[in-house]
Amino acid sequence: MGPIRHMLADAGVTEQQWRVLRVLDEDGPLDPTTIADRAVLLLPSLTRILQKLEEKEFVTRRRDEEDRRRQVIEVTASGSALIEANMETSRRILRELRERLGDEKHETLITLLSELNDLEI
Repeated sequence: MGPIRHMLADAGVTEQQWRVLRVLDEDGPLDPTTIADRAVLLLPSLTRILQKLEEKEFVTRRRDEEDRRRQVIEVTASGSALIEANMETSRRILRELRERLGDEKHETLITLLSELNDLEI
């Protein structure tokens, strides 16, 4: 994770903030529960992360038009620009990791991490 952490530190975001931004950028506006699930975060942690991302003006929060109790979080143009500016570096780092592990070990790692994520503890 060292190279990824270095890239994110240069971008001014944490690993968790990056995951949230990526989820929103890829999936569009979502409610916090869905974001937490897709970014593999606990909801209380996500609440703090969203506050920081709002302060940095990378996301906005609004009430759902149909269900006023529900919040909808959306990535801003600044948040999308941050992702775009760092995406090639992120892809390069992940490509290098895959090359160093080899395809078989990389696929095994992804499978095991997915299984671990799916465990209900």
